[in-house]
Amino acid sequence: MRRQWVPLRDWALWKRPRNWIAYTLAAEALTLALTVAAIIYFPVDGKHLAMFAVLAGLGILQAEISRKIERQRRSLNVTPHISMISVWLMASVLLLPPQLIALLSFTLYLHSGIRSWSGIQHVAMHRTLTNATTMALSCFAGVLLTDLMFGMDPLAGPDAATAVCVAGAAYFITNTAITAGGLYLAAPEKASVERLIGSWDDNLLDMATLCLGGLATLAMVHLPLLSVAIIVPIFVLQRSVLAKQLEELASKDQKTGLLNAVAWHDNGNHELSRASRGGREFSVLMIDLDFFKKINDTYGHLAGDDMLIALADLLKRETRTHDLVGRFGGEEFVVLLAGAPEVQALVAAERIRRMITELVVQSQTNDGKPVVITDRSASIGVATYPAAGSTLDEVLAAADAAVYVAKREGRNRVVGSIYPAAVPATPG
Repeated sequence: MRRQWVPLRDWALWKRPRNWIAYTLAAEALTLALTVAAIIYFPVDGKHLAMFAVLAGLGILQAEISRKIERQRRSLNVTPHISMISVWLMASVLLLPPQLIALLSFTLYLHSGIRSWSGIQHVAMHRTLTNATTMALSCFAGVLLTDLMFGMDPLAGPDAATAVCVAGAAYFITNTAITAGGLYLAAPEKASVERLIGSWDDNLLDMATLCLGGLATLAMVHLPLLSVAIIVPIFVLQRSVLAKQLEELASKDQKTGLLNAVAWHDNGNHELSRASRGGREFSVLMIDLDFFKKINDTYGHLAGDDMLIALADLLKRETRTHDLVGRFGGEEFVVLLAGAPEVQALVAAERIRRMITELVVQSQTNDGKPVVITDRSASIGVATYPAAGSTLDEVLAAADAAVYVAKREGRNRVVGSIYPAAVPATPG
């Protein structure tokens, strides 16, 4: 299918938040100004042009070889998309003058964008420009720091390996800072540390690409033919990332990002095994939003989805990393609190119940009209292993039964399977 050219005035860019647009355009203007300054002050010789051609060729070759994998990664869209273009841009920091670095960044991202247009997913032009700008500025930071510390030709001295590490660190920190700023301005209400700077796995993957870029840099200088071999570990790394995305897809609820019922149950049984071996307790919270159907009927399913996502974010914030938070479907959520007796779980459940009543969710109707969802509530049932049952299913059944008691008694309250009065039922 042939795609039509979208006029500048119709770009999706102009539909983004104003602060984000200003931030993005300022970054692009800074990149352009620095590139023009580099053209004036940094000479370019035949060796630089040859190195540019090699890096661009390797980057395009690697993109073509891994094109199917990249399409699958983009189509799954369950983890942040970390581009392998960083490998070749990292190498360019110490091998090219700034103006050629900027040209390389835009060349590789433009190629990636064009190939995406011919594939299953369209990439907006402003996203291509924004990504290329972020990478170019990250490279410029690496150039500046290495020039200040090691001089104009850091690879010629005995500190070449150190210079590569410094360049990689400057690139990584600058890229993280620019990206975090953009993500915050795009959606301040969704800001969190993990959303802005990524998870440990995301950052380790980013560091792995920079390490490969560092190896490519040294290979270019000392063993040029070996640089072609860098494509092999990049390909393997991309396949491993795809495998991780498939695993995420199989275990996560796609609407909320929480564990789905099957994955939660599997992880819960692992916790049951640990608890039974160690003679420990754990508690399960069954959380059911009250009158959730009214949100869908009043505002539409888009607003209902935003409410579910807001509750999922709340549960992730209010639980520990080793607790298990899942969505069982519809408006029903479940939390396993590792090592928590029922009285402690009741206190946690009451805190969550109260925070749900305080939620303010900005959303829109199906026809785009802004709405604000407030005054929500939930009925929460709590049950504990081993008092409520010797299997996970028995504990879940006890928590589910406690939810029905909470609803029968007026909703918006917490009920325990053993100590129903341990926390006062305080509606509203």
